[in-house]
Amino acid sequence: QVQLVESGGGLVQAGGSLRLSCAASGRTFSRYAMGWFRQAPGKEREFVATIGWSGGSTTYTDSVKGRFTISRDNAKNTMYLQMNSLKIEDTAVYYCAARTRTAYGGSGYLSPSEYDYWGQGTQVTASS
Repeated sequence: QVQLVESGGGLVQAGGSLRLSCAASGRTFSRYAMGWFRQAPGKEREFVATIGWSGGSTTYTDSVKGRFTISRDNAKNTMYLQMNSLKIEDTAVYYCAARTRTAYGGSGYLSPSEYDYWGQGTQVTASS
């Protein structure tokens, strides 16, 4: 069993920054690939960024490359998403996810169906 708790969302002006955190507990966090996903109203949940078990590999969706940075601190059982230059179209509920069905995974798992545990989500709103 894994518990994931996101924090750090909020309302920010377009062009601003936010840092999301995902605190994990319950199993050996450091063995598992993790990811950030988002879901806007009326849309499917989509991948934003993923990170391999060691933090050595990352993958980003094209729309956030150069603006968002995913990272993890395995000693603190925490994953982060630094979001800079936020755009109105980044507005969504952001979820963190853990893939526990395999250990020592990389960052190539881009579908929500490839993840086993989810946080409750945190709202990010970028306004004009």
